[in-house]
Amino acid sequence: MRRYIKRAAALLLAAVTALSLAGCGEDERHDAQIFSMDTVMGLTAYGENGEAGLAAAQNVINALDAMLDPEIEGSKTWSINHAGSAGTLVTGQVAEMLSTAGTVYTRSGGALDLTVYPLVKAWGFIDGAYRVPSDAEITSLLKNVGFDKLTMSAMSDSDSYLVTLPDGAELSFASVAKGCAAKYAAQAMAAEGVESAIISLGGNVQTLGTKPDGTDWAIAVQDPEDSNSYAGVLSVGEAAVVTSGGYQRYFTAADGTVYQHIIDPDTGRPAESDLLSVTIICSDGTLADALSTALYTLGESGAVNYYETWGGFDMVLITADGRIVVSAGVRDSFEVSGGRSVEYVRRDEE
Repeated sequence: MRRYIKRAAALLLAAVTALSLAGCGEDERHDAQIFSMDTVMGLTAYGENGEAGLAAAQNVINALDAMLDPEIEGSKTWSINHAGSAGTLVTGQVAEMLSTAGTVYTRSGGALDLTVYPLVKAWGFIDGAYRVPSDAEITSLLKNVGFDKLTMSAMSDSDSYLVTLPDGAELSFASVAKGCAAKYAAQAMAAEGVESAIISLGGNVQTLGTKPDGTDWAIAVQDPEDSNSYAGVLSVGEAAVVTSGGYQRYFTAADGTVYQHIIDPDTGRPAESDLLSVTIICSDGTLADALSTALYTLGESGAVNYYETWGGFDMVLITADGRIVVSAGVRDSFEVSGGRSVEYVRRDEE
């Protein structure tokens, strides 16, 4: 089985800076910046309900951050990891993330696996104390990895589920948390009457509606080999756009070897992918986050096969040999920048 998890979210709350820009009516722009889930996040809402929408979105993001941090005793994730056979009751977003992760885990042959968390810690990608674990340590940690070890049982007459993990296993929601947070933050804005907004949580972008003038949003896809440039621009309406890649976090060992944060649990070591980045475009932010992780780990051939088999999303793949592979659904809405060649893939029914 192939498994992977992104770096875990850390509970590092910072003061919220809210900036209201001049304007009037439905074009009035409101901005906020927060630090949550180990990421600087930018939120923009338009219209007279913008400030209320921003406040509601921030509440959602910060509440999920506190609930999901596996290192905070008493958090929902900590409880799952330490409850043993007694299990932990979960509802709402936590149940949704587990269900989505389970589906992608199965369909991808384990390319997304939330239980890789102990390996991510061992490499230092949680606390920044980077190191190369010994072969013996990696082998020992791999024994407890496997999302199929988790059980999720529906409780009768309720929306609750009893989740259990065996002793020694630990999970993190880092590979789905920001996508889920952005999704529900957008819903919170909409509940406050906001019709046009954009949320950027690191490599996760969620839009609400279209721009105030009715046109699509322009979402840049970063060039993974040049942080000051971009590989192309996507034009989207209301959608989640999530990018994953090894370039996002890495360290260089004393011997000059570069180790990126995406761990391949077949080996317990950083994944060796022929992709530099994966961008997923779909209507569900939680799913987009999960797929960006899984498809990166699968590599180009596996990613294309997953797309052709299951569909339900679009993608932009940037390969290690300099190509861009774009799915048919965004062929006309992706504009390439720079000198990379572009190839297109489609499903049989498209």
